[in-house]
Amino acid sequence: MTSSTLAKATVRDRIKAWASRFFGPWGIFFKGFIKHPVMVGSIIPSSSKTVKKMLAPVDWDNTQLFVEYGPGIGTFCQPVLDRMRPDATLLVIDLNEDFIDYLRRTICDSRFIAVHGSAADVNEIISHFGFAHADYILSGLPFSTLPNNLGPVIAAETAKAIRPGGAFLVYQFRARARDFMAPHFRKIDSGYEFWNILPCHLFWGWKE
Repeated sequence: MTSSTLAKATVRDRIKAWASRFFGPWGIFFKGFIKHPVMVGSIIPSSSKTVKKMLAPVDWDNTQLFVEYGPGIGTFCQPVLDRMRPDATLLVIDLNEDFIDYLRRTICDSRFIAVHGSAADVNEIISHFGFAHADYILSGLPFSTLPNNLGPVIAAETAKAIRPGGAFLVYQFRARARDFMAPHFRKIDSGYEFWNILPCHLFWGWKE
């Protein structure tokens, strides 16, 4: 290999390394959307305003286990970890192996657990890790497009998993998400975040 060819190869490698660092999370998110479009709610991660508003009602002092369905590239993960107690746990569940692998490589926090699995198995999963219930469960899963009637199943299993006084936090582009929550949560607060791509509906279903 000539010095000129070697120099060009070095430049290409540097460009690839830079592109990987710059586009890495977005590339993984886009890849996940292409592979499983009905399981990923959006092609673009949620905005910081959506994250802040969605998490605002959480009682962090009394949160031992926080669960998230479909964490993607972790848009909510670090904000949740930043708010949690030192002895609390964040457990995320996703069917996409690429997302789980990415999160395990990039989030170095002893309070963080990433599980490759289905939200429909939430009760089995939290029990496996020694918990009787979750305090809060967050979801951005697109309930109305989930296959095999999974929407109602996940809503029912979530209601069983949450302790009294806890809540199911849901953000969706469609207001229909409330229909899946209504049979299991008597009190559902709602909101709307315009500064998101796309603007989204926010719901907090409280377990009595």
